[in-house]
Amino acid sequence: MKRTTLVLTAVVGMFAPVMAGCGAADSGSDGGSAIVVGTTDQFGATKTAPAPFDPAYTYDTAAWNILRQTIQTLTHVPRGGGEPVPEAASRCLFTDHASTTYRCTLRTGLKFANGDPVTANDVKYSIQRVVTIHDPNSAYGLLTNIGSIDTEGHDVVFHLKSSDATFPYKLATPAAGIVNPKQYAPRKLRDGFEIDGSGPYTFKAKVKNNTLVGATFTKNPTYKGDLKVQNDKVEMRNYTSASAMGAAFDKNDVDVMLRMSPDQIKSLTDHTPKDVNLTEMPGLEIRYLGFDTAAPVVKEKAVRQAMAYVVDRDALVSKVYGTTATPLYSLIPSGITGHTNSFFNQYGGQPSVQKAADALQKAGIHTPVKLTLDYTTDHYGAATAKEFQVLQSQFNDSKLFDVTIKGIPWDTFRPDQTKGDYTIYGMGWFPDFPDPDNFTAPFLDKDNFLNSPYDNPLIRNQLIPDSRRVANRGAASGTFGEIQDQVASDVPILPLWQGKQYVAAHTDVTGVEWAVDASTNYYLWELAKGTSDD
Repeated sequence: MKRTTLVLTAVVGMFAPVMAGCGAADSGSDGGSAIVVGTTDQFGATKTAPAPFDPAYTYDTAAWNILRQTIQTLTHVPRGGGEPVPEAASRCLFTDHASTTYRCTLRTGLKFANGDPVTANDVKYSIQRVVTIHDPNSAYGLLTNIGSIDTEGHDVVFHLKSSDATFPYKLATPAAGIVNPKQYAPRKLRDGFEIDGSGPYTFKAKVKNNTLVGATFTKNPTYKGDLKVQNDKVEMRNYTSASAMGAAFDKNDVDVMLRMSPDQIKSLTDHTPKDVNLTEMPGLEIRYLGFDTAAPVVKEKAVRQAMAYVVDRDALVSKVYGTTATPLYSLIPSGITGHTNSFFNQYGGQPSVQKAADALQKAGIHTPVKLTLDYTTDHYGAATAKEFQVLQSQFNDSKLFDVTIKGIPWDTFRPDQTKGDYTIYGMGWFPDFPDPDNFTAPFLDKDNFLNSPYDNPLIRNQLIPDSRRVANRGAASGTFGEIQDQVASDVPILPLWQGKQYVAAHTDVTGVEWAVDASTNYYLWELAKGTSDD
C-alpha cells in the first residue's frame, strides 16, 4: 500500500472518519519495540513558565496532548467525535432539566499509577486546585462556573452557578484532570516535567537544559477506563525543526510525524514514498490577531476595523501555507455548528484600502498609525515568522499603517501576553472541545483565555448564557450568529485562517486515523505496529 488519505466529514460539530484510496488496515501490535513519534512541539521549564505539565498551569494544546495520555478525566470525547462519554467515571449525567447539576459515579478499583486509590475526594481536590491556584496562564476559566462540589461515596456532584450544556465537554479536558494530592500541592504548582496520574500511560521525560527533548509513554498496568490501549510503549522525540524530524523519519528512526511544516506537507503530498501513508483531515485550528483594546493606539475600534479592511487572507494563506490552510472570516471555523462568515459580510472578501482610510478619517485618526505586532517564534512552527512578514507588508503597503513586527519565545511570550504587555499579538487556538461555545467564551467571557479587557455586556450577560441553556447545540446557532456579528463589528480579535491536519506514518503503523483528531488532540493509545493490505 503506498498511500492512505483520510477525510473527516463535519456534521453539527462532530467528526467521523471516511476512508479514501485504500481499504481499512487491520490493527495490531508487534508487542516489542516502542512506536516512535516525532513532533516539533517544544516544552521548556523557566522562571516565567515553571510548570509546563501541571493541569493548574498549562492551557496549551501541545502540553494538553502530553497530559491526555497520563492524567485521567471523568469523561472523554469518543472515537470520531460526538458527546462525551464516561472515562474515569462509569456514569455521568445531568440530574435536572436546567443543566445545573451534574453527577458522576467513579469506576470501582481506580488507582493512580503508584497504586494509590482514586477517590471522589481526589476528583474534587483536583478541580478545586485549578480554580484555587487561579494561574492566569491556566484554563481555570473553564471551571469557574462550578458553584460547589459534593462527594457521596463514589459519586461526585457538581452544582453549577448557571446552566451549561457544555459542562461534560469541560470535564473531558486536562484542566479537569484527576491528580494525586500527595504529588500535587493544593496551592503550589508542580514545577518541572514530572507527571503522575491514573491515565493509560506512565510518563518519563528526557530533559536537556530545562527543555524536553523526548519522553517515554509506558502502558499503565493499573489503568481502568474506557480507552483501549493498542501498544505497550510510545517514545516521543521533540525536534527543533521540521527538517530534522523529516530526516529522522526518512531514516526510519521515527515511525510517525506530527506537526509538520507546510513545505514538508507539500513535498509529501506531491511525492509520497511507497512506504509512507499521509493522512489528511479537516482541522479546527485557527489563527488570529488579538488586541489589547485598552491600549491607547488601538482603543478606538476604527483602527481595528481599518486593519480588518486591509488584511488580505487569500494572499496570506497562498504565500505562507498553501493548500494546508483556508481563509477564516469568523472566530467559529467552518465545520462547527453556528459558523457564519461575519467578517466577510462586514468587510468583504477582498481588501479595501479606501474603506480603511474612510474609517480612520471619520474617527479623526492620523495616518500612518504606528503599531507593533508581536508573535511567538517557537510555538506554532517556523512559518509563523513568514506569516508576520506578509502581514507587515500588507499593512505597510496600504500607507495607513507603520507596522513593526517582533518575535518572542513562547515561554516569555505567553506570560507577557496575559499581563497585557502586547498591543497586538498573534495567537493560535486549538479547541478544547468541538462546540461553538469553545470558540467564543474563551475569548469573550469573564476570565477569558487572553485576559482581554474587551467586555461586551450583550455577549457576556445575555448571548453566552443563552447559548449554554440549549442542550440541542444546533438550536443555538442564531445566538452564536449574533456573537460573531458583534465580534466583526468591534474587532477585539481579527481571524486570519483555519488549518488542516496532517500526519505522516510508515505503512507498518496502524490506527493513525484515530490517533489525531480535527482539534489536533493526540491519542497515542490508538497506534499499533502491524501489517496492512489494500
